[in-house]
Parts: sequence; structure tokens; C-alpha cells
Amino acid sequence: MADDMNIETYLAQGGVLSNPSNVPPRYRAELMKMMATFVDSELAGAAGFADIINKGPGIKARIAAAKIVLEKSDSAEKVLRIMGDFGADTERYADHHPWTARLERDADIGQTRSKHDMRLAVFNYPLEGWADAVVMNLLMGSAVTVQLQELSHVSYQPLAEAFRAIQPIEAHHAELAAEGLMVLAETPEAGALQALADYWWPRVAASFGSGSSHKFEVLKAMGLRHTPNAELKARWENTVTAVLDKAGLKPTA
Repeated sequence: MADDMNIETYLAQGGVLSNPSNVPPRYRAELMKMMATFVDSELAGAAGFADIINKGPGIKARIAAAKIVLEKSDSAEKVLRIMGDFGADTERYADHHPWTARLERDADIGQTRSKHDMRLAVFNYPLEGWADAVVMNLLMGSAVTVQLQELSHVSYQPLAEAFRAIQPIEAHHAELAAEGLMVLAETPEAGALQALADYWWPRVAASFGSGSSHKFEVLKAMGLRHTPNAELKARWENTVTAVLDKAGLKPTA
């Protein structure tokens, strides 16, 4: 950064930061919110999926589910270490939140966050059986893949590098879910899959947030966002619609 350039101009022109001591207060607040949302969502997601492992149809499915739980926890830990650089109490963080807490199945909270943590709203809903977990993991795994493609370019370099390492892992989770969906489409459970897709579609779609242009422009100026929510959501819709179509399912209108 040139000596006569302020940090806001530097970021707006595509500059990157790599040390907590160089981070302005507003930037720090938005960065911490971004990291907390990811960590809390990964830990809540892993906790919910852990309860499903033994419902998998066979050893191979259970191993895949257990690996997803392990890798989500590991991904959370990678980002939590970066939060620790900003003063987060990483020792207490993972052990003092009710990660398994869920609402009633028919709750409808839109984009509202949990009162306990910063998890995305979708992780407040319970999983009910293996087929339900597969459908949710397909839709949400695909959403996370799209979102991480965006977040892999954030202007805080250590976090961008962490997200770039995590993105292919999350993409593989979505691929495993797609494979699982195709298996289920050939079983007696096939008739229930459309209802499950209809249940999870709007809840996952809400994870892309609002189309607020003001908030986006603020984050864009900091180098923390680059692509509008509507465009990211459209990418997700195209991806999961193609997968659902192969299984004889339709996206929710």
C-alpha cells in the first residue's frame, strides 16, 4: 500500500490485508461476523449430522456421514484459529454452545439467527431420517460450495486461503449427497423425496440473504464481497435443479 493511500481506498482498489493489527474497526466487525457465521454453521451442521450416522443404509453410507462430520468440524477449526488471531476465546468457543439445539420441524423463521450463536437459520431445523439428511445435504452443500467460491476471494488473505482449502471439501460433500439421492430414487423411499426437497428448498435459499444493495456495496468496498446475493442464489438454483432433475424431482417454485 502506498504511503499516501488510506486503507479504505486500498481495499476498494482490490488490496488485501494479512495481519489483525492492520484491520480497521468496521472491517474487523464484518470479518468476525463472517467467520462466526461459518464456524457456527459448520459446528451446528456437524452436530446435526452426527445424530444421523447410524441411520445410514449400510457401512459405506455411515462412513461417508462420519467423514462429513469430521471434515465439517475440521473446517470450523481452521477458521476458528483465524478468529483466535483477533482475540476470540477458541478454547471456550466450541464447548459452550448448544450445537445440537433445534427448533420444531414446522417452525418458519426465515433468515432469523439462533439466539445462541451465529449459525445460518437453516441449521436450526432438525433432520428426520437418512433421506431427509441426504436431501438437506445436497441442497445446503451445493449452497455452501457456491458461497465459498465467493468467500475464497475475501480481502483478508489468511481467511481467503482457508476458504480456498475448505471449498473442495464442501463440494465433495454435495457430490456424496447427489450420489445418495440417486440411490434413494431407486428405493421405496423415492415417493417421499419431493416433499423433502420442497421442505428444504426455501430454508436453504434463505441462506443467501437479502438482496440489499447497500449492505453489499459496503462489503464490496472492503473487499469482503464481490458477487451480489441474487447472482449467487441463481448459480445454486441452476446447479441443484440439474441434480434434482436426474432424480425425477423438481425445484420448489
